Amino acid sequence: MLLPPIGKKDNTYDAMLQCFEIMNAHNSNRNYSKIEYVHEELLEGFVDYLEEGTLVYEMLKDFIIEKKLVDYIYKVEDLIELKGDSYKSKRNEINKFKKIYPDHRIEILNKEKHGTEVLNLFNKWVKDRTTYMPKEEVEIFMDGIYFERFAIKRLINDYDNLDIIGLVIYINDELKGFTVGEQINEQTASVIIEKTDFEILGCAQFIFREFTKILKEKFDIEYINVGDDMGFENLKKVKMSYRPNKLVPKYTIYQK
Repeated sequence: MLLPPIGKKDNTYDAMLQCFEIMNAHNSNRNYSKIEYVHEELLEGFVDYLEEGTLVYEMLKDFIIEKKLVDYIYKVEDLIELKGDSYKSKRNEINKFKKIYPDHRIEILNKEKHGTEVLNLFNKWVKDRTTYMPKEEVEIFMDGIYFERFAIKRLINDYDNLDIIGLVIYINDELKGFTVGEQINEQTASVIIEKTDFEILGCAQFIFREFTKILKEKFDIEYINVGDDMGFENLKKVKMSYRPNKLVPKYTIYQK
């Protein structure tokens, strides 16, 4: 399961057991069954609805909990204003971008108009990424590319049926970046994906800030969730450089 069951908290424990029963019936080995992207609030729910006096290590007698990567959460105003010395390099990169590419333009993503160009840019991004990536990371990176490309194709095909919004950026009438996001709850929006041409310095910083403005205007949110760093050190450095407001851990649940 990509996400845990949704419903009343006092039904969580029984629901989890039923979910594993369903997964075990379809999997050749029960070790393949797992529930991913579990927030710590759901784990706390196990404690709330067990009998009083139950020890913490007893409450999870049916499950194994594995802590995974953290999501990076930012205050939306921080990403828009980029105030202070900690954001100086971001401001410089954006200013250089606007100076070098004064003819840039941004457009709200439209699947008919931009779909093919988005996929073409993604393919170029993969090629460039592997060129500059440390060799020890390439194999792991490529394992996920098939699924990411498949996800982008589905995102484009089903774009009008999903409650999402995207942005693209053009330079000299060539698409050089795209990003897509959605609202998670009343306070938070999520950036699902962002890709830019590596050769266009400052493009990533520019489209990220412009998209943040659009998410703020459309959803009136306070926070932006940009997901995890996939375990890549370079991506971790980039996401930390934007000074996250908090890091939220995710968990995977297995059945014993």
